[in-house]
Amino acid sequence: MEYLLLLHVDESGWPALSKDQQEQGMAAYREYTEALKAAGAYTSGSRLGPSAQARTIRLSEGKPQVLDGPYVDAKEQVGGYYLIEAPDFAAAMSWAARCPAVRYGVVEVRQLVR
Repeated sequence: MEYLLLLHVDESGWPALSKDQQEQGMAAYREYTEALKAAGAYTSGSRLGPSAQARTIRLSEGKPQVLDGPYVDAKEQVGGYYLIEAPDFAAAMSWAARCPAVRYGVVEVRQLVR
């Protein structure tokens, strides 16, 4: 089964880190990605651009309305994702618990429905 791990973090925290702390953070994500790959669980993943560059579209009175920024004004923003293969939800949750994002925010786990 495929699961999407949505990484919710406070993106304003990254610039506040020292260069060394940023390098340590990136190393943690590289190690996590390599662990997923070694286990055959990795399908894809990526870091996302800043939420300030996001656009949201919805219909308002039948006409498209484009809004700047993410839909939800929240402390944490979706900063990246992993698409993984796992035999069940418990295994996907185990991978999510190992994700470096849990140190700074939350990881939302969703099963893909096909």
